[in-house]
Amino acid sequence: MTFVVTDNCVKCKYTDCVAVCPVDAFFEGPNFLAIDPAICIDCALCVPECPAEAIIQDTHLTDEQKPYLAINAELSQQWPNITEVIPPPEDADSWNGVPDKLPLLEK
Repeated sequence: MTFVVTDNCVKCKYTDCVAVCPVDAFFEGPNFLAIDPAICIDCALCVPECPAEAIIQDTHLTDEQKPYLAINAELSQQWPNITEVIPPPEDADSWNGVPDKLPLLEK
């Protein structure tokens, strides 16, 4: 099992979650974070740290969220690892809660 970064992270990209990950499973893209499912140990420490509530256990994904499992697996192989908190985008709060952001995901 793994945890998955889902739609609400797009354009929010809060990084509070990366600091608590004991196995450095997060990877950073231009406007999204991804979790490598091969590294994630399913500890759930990241879940309460995410201000956007964008991290979901793979077994609890809705049908709309299920594509994010493959997206996380793919992008975590392409993007650099992130282990420290960085400031979110200036407009992150205005994007928090906006639905259907997949078309805005920058790879």
